[in-house]
Amino acid sequence: MTRVTEADVRAHLDAQARPPGSLGRIEDLAVRLALIQQTMTPRTGRVTLLLFAGDHGLTQDGVSRYPAEVTQAMVATLLAGKATANAFARAVGAEVVVIDAGVDADLAHPDLVDAKVRRGSRNAARAAAMTVEELELALERGQAQAAAAIEAGADVLALGEMGIGNSASAALLMHRLLPASLADSVGAGAGHDAEGLAHKLAVLTRAAERSDAVEPFEVLRQFGGLEIAMMAGAIHGAAERSTPVLVDGFICTAAALAAVRMRPDAREVCLFAHRSAEAGHDRMLRALEAEPLLDLSLRLGEGTGALLAAPLLRAAAALLADVASLDDVLAGRL
Repeated sequence: MTRVTEADVRAHLDAQARPPGSLGRIEDLAVRLALIQQTMTPRTGRVTLLLFAGDHGLTQDGVSRYPAEVTQAMVATLLAGKATANAFARAVGAEVVVIDAGVDADLAHPDLVDAKVRRGSRNAARAAAMTVEELELALERGQAQAAAAIEAGADVLALGEMGIGNSASAALLMHRLLPASLADSVGAGAGHDAEGLAHKLAVLTRAAERSDAVEPFEVLRQFGGLEIAMMAGAIHGAAERSTPVLVDGFICTAAALAAVRMRPDAREVCLFAHRSAEAGHDRMLRALEAEPLLDLSLRLGEGTGALLAAPLLRAAAALLADVASLDDVLAGRL
């Protein structure tokens, strides 16, 4: 089968009834979609948000201003359709799949996907967050969730997360995988004041001093979270199936960084939705050579930024499929 090339897509766009290049980065996005799906008519109609939830042992040392129990409460809110991600998904015509990757509670709900590896990661300031076997299982289950969504008809996957303490885990991943200083990696998360931020940095400094891991799998094992690992696995699963992935903010980008460091070809399917307000996110994006689609000062998570970017993908796909060529316009072939 003849492969679709960037030159093919650019020629098609340049022949349209409008000035070449007049749609700027939407044209670039159309090219990316065509290359990922290997078609001049990319499919973007069905967007599925895979929202992975997990708890973090780091919360035992006070890295978040909220208690770990909030993770369980927010999972219940998501399942009730009352979280921000639900509202945004309805607004853009996307579906939400909530997945228990490692919530520290026994959960039961007909709409919850049970992929739990264990009840929360271990405290990375004191021990490795996961065993080798647990991390392998989390990656496998993330791949399986991506495969299931795509087989069910998803054209585009969006990634989201819920987990108190996960900005701390993401900061450690950034620190070791970029690499970057911890001071440049640690941000306010869910709303720390200066004192809380200083405490968070001190805890993460202890965690970083505990292990000198630099190999991507081992860094993820030492410092990652179960929901972060499953998002990395989901990216790998999407890459195997040539499916675009809308990567949300700081925490999802840390998962993408780990995924790409483990498997460089996974970068090709990643579309980075937005630049968040969290310290360090812009530096991670630059390391991944990513120019995000939006810049709205978001820092919520839940996949909210990814959902807001979904209409841009649909517009880019429509640009390829539905706009007449200049030759057809001039010849009256409309």
